[in-house]
Amino acid sequence: MPLARQLTIALAASLAFAAAGARADVVLVAVAANFSAPMRLIAAEFEKASGHKAQLAFGATGAFYAQIRNGAPFQAFLSADDETPAKLAQEGLAEASSRFTYAIGSLVLWSAKPGFVDSRGEVLRTAPFAKLALANPKTAPYGRAAIEALTRLGLLNSLESKFVQGENIAQTFQFVMTGNAELGFVALSQVMKDGVVAEGSAWLVPGELHEPIRQEAVLLTAARNNAAALALLQYLKSDKARAVIRAFGYRH
Repeated sequence: MPLARQLTIALAASLAFAAAGARADVVLVAVAANFSAPMRLIAAEFEKASGHKAQLAFGATGAFYAQIRNGAPFQAFLSADDETPAKLAQEGLAEASSRFTYAIGSLVLWSAKPGFVDSRGEVLRTAPFAKLALANPKTAPYGRAAIEALTRLGLLNSLESKFVQGENIAQTFQFVMTGNAELGFVALSQVMKDGVVAEGSAWLVPGELHEPIRQEAVLLTAARNNAAALALLQYLKSDKARAVIRAFGYRH
């Protein structure tokens, strides 16, 4: 039976089991750090709808890749790129037919200081600042996008000495939020609330300055028959989940 059909049946069965009060299953999910806030909301709604529980771990995509290759017991993976799920599928660690783009992310240059970052990003050229935060480009796709943007702007060499590198995008956000860096490249989802930047100041980095941040979800091979994992991936495609994803500034 095609995996897409399995996913649909799994979600329908999960909803029926929940209604009947049947025993729930647990799915252990590796989630890219930029998707932390929306995924917590989605997981809570998923549990109500299906009766299953999603146990979430947040971190850098590259770090999760290494952990999965070394036998970490994750059953589903929400990556911050599309390359890592493809590699896992090629290596036999993920189900290739289960891959889909659950979100397309946006990169922003953000400061906790109101008025510090202008609407065109000229702050990178004109403002005196000591530290510029970004996620490790070797393990975090948003960090890689930041490097691409700076390269295309012709600013990489002049600003590299000011970099403060976070292990992942969550740590990068903390550097800026706490003032350890005056500004930094973070995910739009981290600073958006009700469709606007909640605090501080930000420049939405134009998409043409970096490769698209296509975030893929994938079922890991060890969980191909796990009802909760199958149901969660299907739930991510639901209108309710997509509404949450859009509310945090992602496209899909």
